[in-house]
Amino acid sequence: MKKISLVLAGMLLYMTAAAKDSPKYPVSAIPEDMKTGMYAVIREQELRFEINSVSNASTHFHVAITILNANAKSYASKVIWYDKFNVAKSFKGTAYDAFGNVIRKLKQSEIYDQSAFDGSSLFSDDRLKKADLSQGIYPYTVEFEYEIEHKTLFFVPDFDLYEDDEISIQKSVFTIIYPAPLKPRYKLFKIQEPKTFAVDSKDVLEWTFENIKPEKFEKTGPDLARVVPNIAVAPTAFEFDNYAGKMDSWENFGKWIVDLNKDRDILPEQTKRRLQEITKNAKTTEEKVRIVYEYLQSKTRYVGIQLGIGGYQPFEASVVDQTGYGDCKALSNYMVAMLKEIGIKANYILIRAGRNQPAMDIAFPSSQFNHAVVAVPSATDTLWLECTSQTNPFGYMGSFTGDRYALMITENGGKVVKTPRYPADVNIQSRTADVFVEQTGDAKAKVKTTFSGLQYENDNLQFVLNQQYDDQKKWVQENTGIPAFDIINFNMTNKKSKIPSAVVNTELDLKRFATVSGKRIFLVPNLMNRSSYIPEKLDARKTNVVLRTAYTDLDTIRYHLPEGIYPEFLPEPAVIKSRFGEYEASYKIDQGNLLYVRRLRMNKGEYPADSYKELTDFYRNISKADNAKMVFMSKT
Repeated sequence: MKKISLVLAGMLLYMTAAAKDSPKYPVSAIPEDMKTGMYAVIREQELRFEINSVSNASTHFHVAITILNANAKSYASKVIWYDKFNVAKSFKGTAYDAFGNVIRKLKQSEIYDQSAFDGSSLFSDDRLKKADLSQGIYPYTVEFEYEIEHKTLFFVPDFDLYEDDEISIQKSVFTIIYPAPLKPRYKLFKIQEPKTFAVDSKDVLEWTFENIKPEKFEKTGPDLARVVPNIAVAPTAFEFDNYAGKMDSWENFGKWIVDLNKDRDILPEQTKRRLQEITKNAKTTEEKVRIVYEYLQSKTRYVGIQLGIGGYQPFEASVVDQTGYGDCKALSNYMVAMLKEIGIKANYILIRAGRNQPAMDIAFPSSQFNHAVVAVPSATDTLWLECTSQTNPFGYMGSFTGDRYALMITENGGKVVKTPRYPADVNIQSRTADVFVEQTGDAKAKVKTTFSGLQYENDNLQFVLNQQYDDQKKWVQENTGIPAFDIINFNMTNKKSKIPSAVVNTELDLKRFATVSGKRIFLVPNLMNRSSYIPEKLDARKTNVVLRTAYTDLDTIRYHLPEGIYPEFLPEPAVIKSRFGEYEASYKIDQGNLLYVRRLRMNKGEYPADSYKELTDFYRNISKADNAKMVFMSKT
């Protein structure tokens, strides 16, 4: 009997060791079509979110991804973010070779745990854990698994079927477990309804996806949220640091923000007197708002505040007044408080800021915001105020927060509003130049360019205007589209208003500007606004064409030609029209001079996928016209 027990024990030990060492995720098990055109394959992935109460939930995440080549090296590392409301409970990782053999197990000492300092936050309790399992020999597989406990139900994770168009998916599962009274809301895009069932006393929503090859992302296309299959998820009732709220409507979400901001608008008596003093002679509401806005800019500066619920709740106005700093929430709240003191009603606004950010989904109330601004409504117009910048023009939203939906916080809750739009007849780049061409082909030019509206931001010009001489000179060098030139002189003028503009004057020395060949001089009359962009050729466009900015470019260039030459060849005037915009270019010889006039107007809009060829033809024709040459002949 003892011998039999020893034999059984030996067999069990052998089977355990064999199971432990058996290959996992061998690359040979991946079907060839799942590897073709891909640089990685997700072997399996599970995102499981379990709701326990309005103030407690957990996330369990597991992924195994095969890295086929160096293009996917970044996926061999994993970062998890945590703070006092989102506690990292576990973090594990393993690396496998191409045959599925374990080559490395992540040790706890190899996990970097550090403050998630972003360079601009003064106070933050955000932290991160990072692990890197990258290997030098391809292919290989990495497996990560972690769990996070949430002390709030404010966040429920969304799900994107894929984030990269060169990574295929063998299997992915998204699961939400919840008690019936706390069923989350969800919105599906190109995804079927989930499988539903019960486990113990909770209900389950489960989506399973297998053998997915992503659609290729196309340039000038819609936001990826309108391309990639996804599930948006949000709670109905939640609690965050003892602040209870509902997110089932924008009105209710706004009421929660009202509760967060309550009694945080109290100002010191000295500041109240100061505000009354500086605005006492102002004649209009707008003049008063401008005075207070400029006072805010002179008195405060932006710093990030990410302490606990401080990521959503502003500092008290009295704290900002005393310290002179705050984040977007604190500075916006401070501005609202100051305007209230002089009898002007203003509203705190939540917004998703950033150039080309995905549009706010107004049909699905949820936390979609990363910034706060201020609006001052009136019967005829609304003033919009960006409170984090010491140099921003009064009333200008620009590409950072302009032309998008936002959430206005009122006494009755949240209300969806739209920020100012900037059409093509506002976003103007207007250039005039006199170019003095010599017989040798060298030239000198005096150029005046005015940038207005969104073009005021071209290559961060709005910031450069407030910087030192060397920074401004560098901007001129990088934004003068002439092959070879020296700057003789330049200056910049900043004209701040609700539609701001900047004027850049330059004097340039142009060596070998024109090409001289015998008695002929070859010249491209488009001085410094030549388009070379042509969208890539596609056999079958799948997504709509989206042009995100409307603008107008105007160029009037007068060439002063040397005596004794005459035009041998002039290009024909160009007129190009399409649904995307209009282009015109003309050439006129006047008393021995050449006058070149160019006008390009681009429209903002969304167009059907089958219009893509028309778009490429439009840009190709513009490029051809912009680079047309003129030929002059010398009489001697």
